[in-house]
Amino acid sequence: MKTYKMICLTIVCALLIGTSSFAGTPENTSLKTNVTLIEENLLQGINSENLGLKVSAAYYLGEYKTEKAVLPLMKMLHSEKNESCRIQAALSLIKIGNPKGVFMVKQAAKFDQSERVRNMCSKFYNAYQKS
Repeated sequence: MKTYKMICLTIVCALLIGTSSFAGTPENTSLKTNVTLIEENLLQGINSENLGLKVSAAYYLGEYKTEKAVLPLMKMLHSEKNESCRIQAALSLIKIGNPKGVFMVKQAAKFDQSERVRNMCSKFYNAYQKS
């Protein structure tokens, strides 16, 4: 239990130190550079063989609404074997809101080989239509 508390404290300290470096930056250019660098790294992450990294990278590309990620995410939705990857790619495409990506999610809701993926894509697309 004591070790667990020490680990939690270490993580919290690391997060505080890491986020404080962004707060002290007075120039917008360095922040934009950091976001660009992050997006480039995430784009590399979706091409990884590591499943966790691939899904996480796809998630954050959707959160950042990265337009450069639309084609790689469409490829991921179309050709990835793992259902979780395809579902995350669909959600990220909806979050980005690019018409081509949204259309791809609509098509996946009809034609994907997995019932689970079809159901999730349908829910994502319907929620997008209502917003």
